[in-house]
Amino acid sequence: MRCYVFPGQGTQKKGMGRSLFARFPDLLRRADRVLGYSIEELCLENPERRLSETAYAQPAIYVVNALHWSAAQEDLPPADFFAGHSLGEYSALLAAGAFDFEGGLTLVQRRAQLMGEVGGGAMAAVVGVSEQIAEETLKRHGATGVVIANYNAPEQIVLSGSHEELAHIKPVFEKVEGVRGFIPVRVSGPFHSPAMAPAAARFGDLLASVDLAELRTPVISNVTGRPFGPDAREVRALLAEQIAQPVRWTECIRYLRDAGVSVFIELGESKVLTSLIDRITTAQEPAPDPRRDLIERIRREILQPEIGDEALSFDEDASFRQLGLNSIIYVRLARRAGTVLGITVKPDVIFQHRSCAALADHLLTRDDIAPAVSQAVTPAAAPEAPPAPLREYQDERVTALLRDCANGTLTVDRTIDAIRALA
Repeated sequence: MRCYVFPGQGTQKKGMGRSLFARFPDLLRRADRVLGYSIEELCLENPERRLSETAYAQPAIYVVNALHWSAAQEDLPPADFFAGHSLGEYSALLAAGAFDFEGGLTLVQRRAQLMGEVGGGAMAAVVGVSEQIAEETLKRHGATGVVIANYNAPEQIVLSGSHEELAHIKPVFEKVEGVRGFIPVRVSGPFHSPAMAPAAARFGDLLASVDLAELRTPVISNVTGRPFGPDAREVRALLAEQIAQPVRWTECIRYLRDAGVSVFIELGESKVLTSLIDRITTAQEPAPDPRRDLIERIRREILQPEIGDEALSFDEDASFRQLGLNSIIYVRLARRAGTVLGITVKPDVIFQHRSCAALADHLLTRDDIAPAVSQAVTPAAAPEAPPAPLREYQDERVTALLRDCANGTLTVDRTIDAIRALA
């Protein structure tokens, strides 16, 4: 299977689209009518260096991506999936039929205006360390105003925050073992961070009145790392949420690989995503961390529906008391936890374990926890010797593959494919 991917902001450059403007003149005329200026002049001449401004960069990238998509429809076979990085998600939705060219460009233009109005911030890529080390570094040095905005690859994340806080944390990261670069990103604000929440809310109000068609081809959401559902309300909500939430690109690509995609083709003016995808698909996937996954589920599926988006950034070790919850909310949290996890959770459990981490640790000790969570036994608790069926296997290569599947290093599908390849 194949997936076409579309790049986002940061890939703009003078001369972009030059090879395709003459091939699709009607698309340019339609773009000029929506924007009120010449998109060809903007891209080829970059008057007053406008491509460095979000309000101009985002529409330009969307139009040029659309030119590449138009060419792909004539030159390439159909795709089984689409995905786009941040702004590129709108190009993916255009390709999947969610809206027409003008409708998507109108949304992008308004999105760019709203995001461009949020100043006082910037973004920087950190290359060479895992997201876990990055998170620990931020926490250890009290950089509460800096967040991970993009999970681009196993050892590339992008930070978002104020200019001052990024300048403060830069020398810290440069001293972290393994870091190969702390690189400013060509954007004009702290995108995909809580600072963008007002812009996300205003964009959500706009989206509420926008008609979206059913997707003809699955599109992967940056927010969830999974395909958009068929409900247009969900698509609108995720598009608004995306402005202030991190881009989970690594999760998107891993989902696509597990779904059977073996060919990724980047449509646009860069090969940035191609490089990231190569790094994601060649890197060994980290062993699952059930405790971390459960903490995230508590935040997203139990706390967020009750207290809102504050739950997503709530410190895992902080007491729920800081949220000002009353006894009724604790009862509702207990009920929601029971529904989400498929077990009985009494309100006093929430009272006694008043942080995401403490609640997760307690739940992992219970015998009645759902099967997906019950596997979260620490490695030390597991026997070192493989189970009897593995010991009896004569082919050591197969035994190694089965062990990798058992501990989560390989998915079931990949294990089956690998064993077949040995035959």
